[in-house]
Amino acid sequence: MKYSYYPGCTLRTKAKDLDAYAKASAKALGFELEEITDWQCCGGVYPLGSDEIASKLSSVRALKEAKDKGQELVTLCSACHHVLKRVNDDMKNVEDIRTRANNYINSDVPYEGETEVLHFLEVLRDKIGFSALKEKVTNPLTGKKIGAYYGCLLLRPGKIMGFDNPENPKILEDFIRAIGAEPVIYPYRNECCGGYISLKEKEMAENMCDKIMSSADGFGADMLITACPLCLYNLNNSKANRLPVVYFTELLAEALGVKEAALNE
Repeated sequence: MKYSYYPGCTLRTKAKDLDAYAKASAKALGFELEEITDWQCCGGVYPLGSDEIASKLSSVRALKEAKDKGQELVTLCSACHHVLKRVNDDMKNVEDIRTRANNYINSDVPYEGETEVLHFLEVLRDKIGFSALKEKVTNPLTGKKIGAYYGCLLLRPGKIMGFDNPENPKILEDFIRAIGAEPVIYPYRNECCGGYISLKEKEMAENMCDKIMSSADGFGADMLITACPLCLYNLNNSKANRLPVVYFTELLAEALGVKEAALNE
């Protein structure tokens, strides 16, 4: 199975390991991530201005390329996934945005939101299946107690993202079970880490991260996993950080026995 793949800027710089572990794991699970050609930055933040078009065009181009190839579009970064999913919803449901974006792209065949946008975790859950993933595990992470940290962008707005229940998600916990570890449920797993205010309101963001880390530690987690580069950065710089925070793809690669190979490719 082959998917179009949108890596995004951070996976080419600060989050190369998120990308490398995912590709090695995909190969071990029997599917391929085919990178979109000449992709551009998605902007990192979904523009809230209803008349904003220019900053959505890079997402539209990526979505259209996937459609032209007859493929679903897979992402890893929570921010990229959020932007692409919401822009795709605009192209499907907002006539004014759809018309103006297609005028800019100037294609003979307009794009109307046909591409299905999937997060890598959704591929594991909905295409591979966690039961099948469990059967592929060669190095089960038995004995590890892992807290899932979702953050905001994967889950909200719930109706558009369609990722999981925004108040009580379980996809990461099911993933943790599939790789042989024990999920730790703690109250702050889907609360904001402070994300985009971490530079302007540093102390506020630190307090938000401290609550998350203290909550996970208090409920017995040995470590946290996340899909978001910004969340990982903020949590790892928390003053209350007593737990390691890693990308979920790192543990996936470890469980599949391809972790070392991933970093050498």
